[in-house]
Amino acid sequence: MTTAWLIAAAKTIDSEGCQQHCLQLEEAIRSRGTELHELVIEPLSADWHSPEAENHFRSGCAPIEALARAKALIESGADAVLISGEDQIKTGYPREERLRKMAVYGDEYPLTEAYNDLAEHFLRVHERDDEHFREIAQALFENYKLSYRHALADNFTPDQLPDERWYKPITTLFRGVDCANPLVDFSGRLLICSDTLTEALGVPAEERLQIKSVGLGRLEGDGQHYIEQIASYEHLRQAYQQCCSEAGIDFASEFRRGAGLLEAYTCYPVVPMAFLLVSGLVDMLDQLPDFLQQHSITVTGGMNLARAPWNNPALNALITMHHRLLEGEEVYGMVHGNGGLGYRQGVALLAKAETA
Repeated sequence: MTTAWLIAAAKTIDSEGCQQHCLQLEEAIRSRGTELHELVIEPLSADWHSPEAENHFRSGCAPIEALARAKALIESGADAVLISGEDQIKTGYPREERLRKMAVYGDEYPLTEAYNDLAEHFLRVHERDDEHFREIAQALFENYKLSYRHALADNFTPDQLPDERWYKPITTLFRGVDCANPLVDFSGRLLICSDTLTEALGVPAEERLQIKSVGLGRLEGDGQHYIEQIASYEHLRQAYQQCCSEAGIDFASEFRRGAGLLEAYTCYPVVPMAFLLVSGLVDMLDQLPDFLQQHSITVTGGMNLARAPWNNPALNALITMHHRLLEGEEVYGMVHGNGGLGYRQGVALLAKAETA
């Protein structure tokens, strides 16, 4: 079976960054007469409740679902696949339109209320109280801050952190800094190729990553009536286990020994809490604060600080993960995607070429 290689990953955020290398490779592929299959992550302007068109993907899990499709296409004989996502969340919508589009469960059930309901169910499952939730949420945010500083390196300045108003409670269980911040203009792309084309393009081993595996889990529906099922996160457990089984890798062990990088989906504290539990990185919620003091669970700083371009946060994370793995000593990179309130779950594992 042919290997699906991630040979280029590029993005611009608020007009900063460059996609030229990826665009040049795309042009080289087209000039050879090779078909470039295109998979699109839909923007906020797409109707959330309409059927997804072929090769179009929607929700926070969309980039992971697109990556699964790209891997399947390569393994079935395609030579090149492009995954692209673009959304001008910051400048492309009047405020009223943006808020209306983001109210995917209707005005009568805002996301803030949905998140709170989900957290309450999750806490009942784990027999914990509100104060315990807030303690872990704070530990998560401190973890994101360290990763964010590292990601920006010399470009970091304190004014890039949220101002005081974001630290005030929004609901009984969370503050502004605990949730995704979507206000960013984003454009990103991933270029995935077969063994044959990767070699023909002259892409060296040190400039490519293997798409090792992708696991997906989905419930029958989303929103208020599915909260109890979502809060169990059994479908996330299945996605994670599928990903590790397909790759033949115990990611939790690799991560603990320093061979792996992680980008948990951080739209709301329950989601990374659930991921860390189902992955076996921690056995109980009580262990999370100590674990978070020792291990970074994002490479971007999370959706709270790196910000969340609606359906594209996992695409942003995959792009950052690509560069971090190529530049660092770690061998594996795992990226998590969460769709809607949590009914879609996806987990992708990337690996350096020497593991293929």
